[in-house]
Amino acid sequence: MVMSDLVLIVDDEPGILTALSNVLSDEGFETLCTESGEQALVLYRDRKPDVVFLDIWMPDRDGLETLQALRETDPAAAVIMMSGHGTTSTAVKALKMGAFDYVEKPLSYSQAVESAQGAIAYRRNASTSGTLLTSAIRSEDRLAADFEFRPPDVPLLHSTDVPQRTVAQSTVLYGLGLHSGFRTGMVIQPLPPNSGIHFLTLPTNTHIPGFVGVVAETSYATTLERDGVGIKTVEHFLSACHALGITNVLVKVHGELPVLDGSAIEFCQTLSEVGVVDQGEPRKEIIIDRTYKVNGGEKSLTLEPSDEFEASYVLDYPAPVGRQSYAYGPLRPETYLEQIAPARTFGFVKDLDMMNELGLGTGGRLDNCILVGEDDIINTELRFPDEFVRHKILDVIGDLYLLGYPVRGKVTASLTGHRDNIAILRKILQENST
Repeated sequence: MVMSDLVLIVDDEPGILTALSNVLSDEGFETLCTESGEQALVLYRDRKPDVVFLDIWMPDRDGLETLQALRETDPAAAVIMMSGHGTTSTAVKALKMGAFDYVEKPLSYSQAVESAQGAIAYRRNASTSGTLLTSAIRSEDRLAADFEFRPPDVPLLHSTDVPQRTVAQSTVLYGLGLHSGFRTGMVIQPLPPNSGIHFLTLPTNTHIPGFVGVVAETSYATTLERDGVGIKTVEHFLSACHALGITNVLVKVHGELPVLDGSAIEFCQTLSEVGVVDQGEPRKEIIIDRTYKVNGGEKSLTLEPSDEFEASYVLDYPAPVGRQSYAYGPLRPETYLEQIAPARTFGFVKDLDMMNELGLGTGGRLDNCILVGEDDIINTELRFPDEFVRHKILDVIGDLYLLGYPVRGKVTASLTGHRDNIAILRKILQENST
């Protein structure tokens, strides 16, 4: 007889216990339920469940205290923390204390099942390899071993005097996914030198490198995909990393990065708050050696040699947007924060039906994008008169970071989008393959 995986559910709300137990039972799990943190410890010692769903807020014993006690009982305990009204600091603390995952209630059917399956698979892998689950945010050495992928070396790659950088500590951000419409979160954590930018999907633990080779979709946003698992809307976060010089970082995320206010400013603020630290080793850069171009005529994208990264863009939409142009450079954190990072993504009312048919834009709200009507901006005041073209440059800076390294060159773009940005990266790699 095949034994079912055992799940312990700890929550002081009977409705949550019943609903979550029914969902997991339908998928073949055996479940135990309790409303008490103290009783949870007894059940864990007696029954040794494979995974624990644990509420943050418990009447007799705080969920974080219970987590700590569980980890002391069993360092390999796979615990998924739950909260209906948690905070970023609580999520960070739970993950640092060793929780496998942190989810917000109410959990969807698929999220509950996938979280349980991911935790069990991770625990088994750790047991097989002889490695304990010391934390969902694992040590830098372990992460370096896990993420063996490196962008390919090309003749354009050169060492510089600028140091590699990562974040000083881990943090968590929450928000809506612009195109999925679902509430999503991301854990940002340090990586050691020479690691690069990496994404890890939750709860499946699929590793997706931040590299053009895994770009799967460029309609309205840039999507990375590996082994059938994708992460949407990576360009705003990558733009912030490119500008702040962050070369090594891990992002754990549920399906799509949060759009926040539609710009990169909140990413920049969060990264600055947790701290960006030099790592004592020189970073490599892609130094453009000649002119690369995609498309022609008025719609074109050119990347040519320059002593610094700089970008200019021309867009042309019907009123009320009109024709706008902007030149930015050189790329510096302080000027990026002032001129580019606050510029928000935008969409047109006339395109909403088409976007909905494609399953895109369902997370667009009045506070996370600029919504353009036939005659006027519908939902907000512009931060810049030319905010639209500045956001296009923000996207270019993010997409170009998918070469795997900072870029030194001059971008000249007109009427282009994510597809063109990715096309020129592929052209560069193809023409410099060794």
